[in-house]
Amino acid sequence: MNIGILGTGTLATALGTAWVRAGHDVVVGGRSPRKAAEAAARMTASAPGAGTARAAETVAAATGRDAVLLAVSWSGVPDILAAAGAAAGSLAGTPLIDPVNAVDHGVGEHLVADGRAAAEHIADLAPGARVVKAFHLFPAAQWSEGRESVTVPIAGDDEAALRTVSALVRDAGAEPAVVGPLRRARQLEEAAGLVIALVFAGHDPNAAVPRVPARTDVA
Repeated sequence: MNIGILGTGTLATALGTAWVRAGHDVVVGGRSPRKAAEAAARMTASAPGAGTARAAETVAAATGRDAVLLAVSWSGVPDILAAAGAAAGSLAGTPLIDPVNAVDHGVGEHLVADGRAAAEHIADLAPGARVVKAFHLFPAAQWSEGRESVTVPIAGDDEAALRTVSALVRDAGAEPAVVGPLRRARQLEEAAGLVIALVFAGHDPNAAVPRVPARTDVA
């Protein structure tokens, strides 16, 4: 696939590296061309001889791909989508992967007060985009260090976009689990808030979730 990434931080670089390693071609768009070039160089250096990674000349040049990852902080979402031309439809029809955690840092309280998911607000800012919530629960090191396989819950309204993102989850070394439509993303975001709250309070979130065996009778 040809994948666009909006953002140049650790999660953007880690997932981009995983996808380059899997043979995909990645284009990085950021507000800083220098940081975009540095992120693309790190992806290529970490996965030589596989896919490719390069910096986009502009943020908008990272759109028009098979899928686009929105990997910025919640406060940076409006600006990066505006720079990408999202309001004008640059992401229409594109699977837009949303790993954004709209929660108070260190506290975990959800920052969207109207009860909707942050992912739903992102969909409002990117008319026509096929938004899929994914990759928001695990730190960047999960994807850059090749840790043990995990399950990535995802939510979205478009079946084709869910299939695309599911494939990219597998290519990152994880197992996708579709939990429902995009409105369910609020539940996923609140789960991330709980994990963050437990961690900053000095508790192990793994010890707070019961180990219930998976059902074996699901077709």
